[in-house]
Amino acid sequence: MPVLVNNLQEKVPVDEQLVDLVVKVAGAVLSLACAPGDAEVSLVFVDDEYIHRLNREYRGVDRPTDVLSFALQEGEPMPDAGEEETLLGDVVISLETARRQSEEYGHSFEREVAFLVAHGVLHLLGYDHQTEEEGRTMREKEEAVLGRLGLGRQEGH
Repeated sequence: MPVLVNNLQEKVPVDEQLVDLVVKVAGAVLSLACAPGDAEVSLVFVDDEYIHRLNREYRGVDRPTDVLSFALQEGEPMPDAGEEETLLGDVVISLETARRQSEEYGHSFEREVAFLVAHGVLHLLGYDHQTEEEGRTMREKEEAVLGRLGLGRQEGH
């Protein structure tokens, strides 16, 4: 299960520990969701300016956001494990927004980035939060993954 990490920004430092953490989070979400071990996910770190452009272009929303998911398998069930890796898509995270939000929410930057990775990968797997029930299901899965990695709500401060 390859998790590719690409840092396209220079405003927020990215160290090896953060990269290791996001790879673990993505892997934990995939295993929690029973996705095949041959799934591939791309995580991309950007700044607010970059994600603002993406948000405007792809969603028609003219402001930066924290995370965007671009699913390549949208609307299709996950195939059975086969010879080739299944590229699920890209999760794009603004580290500038993640840093601001971690301060606003009173928890660590690492917990905020981990939450955004979990949230984005769940979107790649077809989860959404358009209804209250969908949102509750998605939040339960996010918190289960973060708790398993020691980044639950209390633990991530």
